[in-house]
Amino acid sequence: MIISTNINRNLEIIKKELVDCDDIVYRPIKVGQKQNFNMAFIYVDGLIDKELISEFGLEPLLLDARENKPNPQNIKDNLLELVEKGNIAVSEVKELKTIEEALENLLIGETLLLIDGYNKILMLSSRGWPMRGITEPQIETVVRGPRDGFNETVKVNATLVRRRIRDTKLKAKYIKIGTRSKTDVVVMYMEDIVNKKLIDEVMKRLKGITVDAIIGSGQIQHAIAGNSYSPFPEAQYTERPDVVAAALYEGRIGILVDNTPFSLIVPATITTLLQSAEDYYGSWYISSLVRIVRFFAIFLCLLFPALYIAMTSYHPGMLPTQLAIYVAATRDTVPFPAFIEAFIMEGTIELLRESGSRLAGPIGTTIGIVGGLVIGQAAVEAGIVSPLMVIIVAVTTIASFAIPNYGLASGFRVLRFGMMAFAAFSGLYGIMLGLLLLATHLVQLNSFGIPYLSPLTNIGNNLRDLKDTLIRFPLQTMKKRPYFTQTIDETRMPGARNQGKKGDNSKDKKK
Repeated sequence: MIISTNINRNLEIIKKELVDCDDIVYRPIKVGQKQNFNMAFIYVDGLIDKELISEFGLEPLLLDARENKPNPQNIKDNLLELVEKGNIAVSEVKELKTIEEALENLLIGETLLLIDGYNKILMLSSRGWPMRGITEPQIETVVRGPRDGFNETVKVNATLVRRRIRDTKLKAKYIKIGTRSKTDVVVMYMEDIVNKKLIDEVMKRLKGITVDAIIGSGQIQHAIAGNSYSPFPEAQYTERPDVVAAALYEGRIGILVDNTPFSLIVPATITTLLQSAEDYYGSWYISSLVRIVRFFAIFLCLLFPALYIAMTSYHPGMLPTQLAIYVAATRDTVPFPAFIEAFIMEGTIELLRESGSRLAGPIGTTIGIVGGLVIGQAAVEAGIVSPLMVIIVAVTTIASFAIPNYGLASGFRVLRFGMMAFAAFSGLYGIMLGLLLLATHLVQLNSFGIPYLSPLTNIGNNLRDLKDTLIRFPLQTMKKRPYFTQTIDETRMPGARNQGKKGDNSKDKKK
């Protein structure tokens, strides 16, 4: 819809589009010494900074304009330019040429200024809605490290990242996704580090999202995934700006989404999802020990109940004699087979976990702890499950919490039930079959063209990346950026530049 030169016609069209929207404020005014210039302010109540518009928008037009004495011969012809560049004291003013563009800016918190006799509408930057302050991240807490976390305003989040990267090469591209929601999405990257093909692929997938509304970053994460049926996340999410900044320095891309405190980082691999911000704020040997514990936690989370089923049902001879006798004695009163017993307890724990996450923090924690203790003890006394099964389920649950990324932990939780089914089918042979299928899936899986198991695959080229996987070497030894991101500038420390050209990762195989 083209903007008319008649202000009343424009107001009529806008009011027709925004019928029954009682939070839209229309403020018609008359400007000039003779008050013969009709104008109108339009804004959404609650989304703008009223003090800014009153002091730097209304006051200059209603009061200061009367004191100025421009040439009366050409004031009518140049009124739009005079108002835009001579009266309005708002920091950002933009000319809009269509009604659709005007409505879009109005609904994101900008103020519209209509001037009679002109087929353009002025947009005055006035966003000022209530927002949550910058607080400590709730999920990714660290003992030693910055305490600021993202909030629900994308511009604030982008500012927190830029505050950590004072470099002109840091780029931030704004795009809108959602035909109705028009959610602001910011793509951030380091121009002289990131691989250009990765930028093109990310922008292609984001612009290819066809949906009416985007409410959070989780929807974008699934929409840009290459394999929607995989239980593993192909993008890392975080609520910490320092994590996003560190990823940008490695040649990865940050995706910030409005209305959510969680940003996305792509590409993601299984090793990056197992890393935590805490790893880089402490000593390297403590961080290495913690990482080994996390890899062991994956083993427990995925296979511990399945191994119990296999050993008790198919391979009791592989257990030590005393342990085998104890297991047989504790299961003497249990009326169910081992796999039914395991499924009952695992299902109960998942039910407690889900119910606890839906309640307030202290109440949810209490329900999880008390419920687990009470139900476990009652089940043992009733003879429904064995005491060893309760211990195994408890250890498995604790191990799942040791995995830093919730999406990755959830994937292993789902696969745990599959491994239990394979173990119930044919014992250790079934577990091996399940592991082979899992390994095949992980080898085929990729995140924006990057193998999901990098740098564990193709070790010949990724040898230097092993310094930051299972063991975190001292920072002084990690002089190169990760190989799997194929960065333009691979040098992290200037003193480590090799004789080859920048980006020639093949020359660093021996290192």
